[in-house]
Amino acid sequence: MTHAHAGPPWGSVPVLRLGDVLLVTLQGDLHDSTAEQLQQDISETIASSSTTGVVIDLSGVEMVDSFLGRVLAEIAAKAGLLAAQTVVAGMRPAVAITLVELGLTLPGLRTALTTEDALGLLAGEASPYRPAGEASPYRPRCTRRESP
Repeated sequence: MTHAHAGPPWGSVPVLRLGDVLLVTLQGDLHDSTAEQLQQDISETIASSSTTGVVIDLSGVEMVDSFLGRVLAEIAAKAGLLAAQTVVAGMRPAVAITLVELGLTLPGLRTALTTEDALGLLAGEASPYRPAGEASPYRPRCTRRESP
């Protein structure tokens, strides 16, 4: 069952609860007040529920700065103190490059290519690093049938 966590109507980031995982989808810029509210919403939801993981989907974020990097690190740190793991999903190559150039290592965060992979990672069903050529367990592998 999916629940939307109530937050301020303007400038808010929805925090969706999918079982014991919170799904946060960031789109565009994250302003100071919105970031503070988001951190508070996530912390309160983890503390008041059986949340064991947080997935932050960055697929809608084209540019990142040190502020967003700090916010991600703080969310992961707070979630960790409340016994929940954080996985960032959908990071664009330009965002990853910028984070490295800014020297932001984002301790406490794990990454996944897709939200689906992130959910699997939190469920313990996937490795964050798949050997080249190995299919994701969440996407059916196409196989060719050999003719007799």
